Amino acid sequence: MHSWLDDVHALVAGALFVALGMCMFAHDGLLTGGVAGVAFLLSYATGINLGLLFFLLSLPFFWLSWARLGPQFTLKSFVAVALVSIFTSLSPKVVRFEFINPWVASVLGGFLIGFGLLALLRHRSSVGGVNILAHWLQETRGMSAGKVQMGVDVLVVLAAFFVVPPIKVMQSVVGAVAIGAILTLNHRPGRYLGV
Repeated sequence: MHSWLDDVHALVAGALFVALGMCMFAHDGLLTGGVAGVAFLLSYATGINLGLLFFLLSLPFFWLSWARLGPQFTLKSFVAVALVSIFTSLSPKVVRFEFINPWVASVLGGFLIGFGLLALLRHRSSVGGVNILAHWLQETRGMSAGKVQMGVDVLVVLAAFFVVPPIKVMQSVVGAVAIGAILTLNHRPGRYLGV
């Protein structure tokens, strides 16, 4: 079994990876799917802090988590969402991406987010929203969390055509594929049992 120290390390490292990837995306006007994608779109449209929007939009999904995945998963996920929100808000003050190419940001940011999600999922946690739904579908229906997440991510990114320029949407699709590839290849039923 994972020790509490293993879980703390995974929550902090996973949240840092996700936040760093999100900051990379935000710097270049990119977005991802799921609840985070909606937070990106609202942040771009309103100027409201991305971390705050991500936290608020994730809250409604915790009822499903509590009812279907249990209190331990829900509490770990709540901590992960709070950490991602805090790290996303603070990261621009300590990390700068002025010279990163948007295509590199989409791939590298996607890989960072994907590995962060993988660390969280392997320690029975998530970053809320669609990630909770994907994890629940994997545990109860045997569906790949990566495929569910990738499908929803692509739909949200396609909706971005109404908010951001087409080139940013294409770069965001590359990022969504990078995230989904990490999860699809590394987190599927029977691949890793988390014990």
